[in-house]
Amino acid sequence: MSIMNYKTSIITLMIGFLAMLPTGAMAQSACGIENKAFKSNEFLTYDLYFNWKFVWVKVGSASMSTVVSTYNGTPCYRTSLTTRGNNKLDNFFVMRDTLLSYCSVRDLSPVYFRKGALEGKRYYVDELWYSYPGNKSKVKMHRIDSDGEQHWQEKVYDDCIYDMMSIFLRSRNFDTSNLNKNDIIPMPITDASRPSDSWLKYRGKENFKIEGTNHKFRCLVFSFFERENNKDKELIRFYVTDDLNHIPVRLDLNLSFGSAKVFLKSYQGIRSPMTSKIE
Repeated sequence: MSIMNYKTSIITLMIGFLAMLPTGAMAQSACGIENKAFKSNEFLTYDLYFNWKFVWVKVGSASMSTVVSTYNGTPCYRTSLTTRGNNKLDNFFVMRDTLLSYCSVRDLSPVYFRKGALEGKRYYVDELWYSYPGNKSKVKMHRIDSDGEQHWQEKVYDDCIYDMMSIFLRSRNFDTSNLNKNDIIPMPITDASRPSDSWLKYRGKENFKIEGTNHKFRCLVFSFFERENNKDKELIRFYVTDDLNHIPVRLDLNLSFGSAKVFLKSYQGIRSPMTSKIE
């Protein structure tokens, strides 16, 4: 079954979309990158909407925080993401997700990842521990299925590999100056089972105004695709601020059970001026 199947939460899709865009110069390690996009004590919040009988209805919210912490003595950015569906969504699909990531402050290389998710009637836990022996990426994986069965495995990759959270922080630092419209970018993402066969397509720039507000942004537009059963499917079209912060402000999601949208509600503690905002 695909990583991006119908049971995957909206917010997991929201994170996966930004993966493996072209980045600037590497820092410290082969799987690291210099952080210029965010700082400690950044907080982002989002509203989630679902198309119900041709009407867009608010069905939940999401919040993300990033602070400096430590993991086994390593200085890290600790990023926490939670999503909560409201009672309107609960009547259709229960969603209660909590994602936690530790990435090195030095170069944003992933150190640890955990996802605890209640999606529909299914609750499961994914955990990943990273190390880098011999310039390779070694990942220790742990999954607890909804029936309580536990699975452990270790995999070694010749190239860098990331999870949904660490790739989000990394991709916040991408350099799009050399991208051309319709360029394709691969995505090296894994959960506690296997990597996904997925990629991004760059669609150029557009201006976007968040409905019900006066907030208008100049955005970079991308589509997130996945291949399953020899078929390519566009799962998300998303809009990210065309400035140093690279904050997602809108996502259009094509899910197996319908269409959904995600809109930025608020932001604070951002590192750089929001120069993409159009007055």
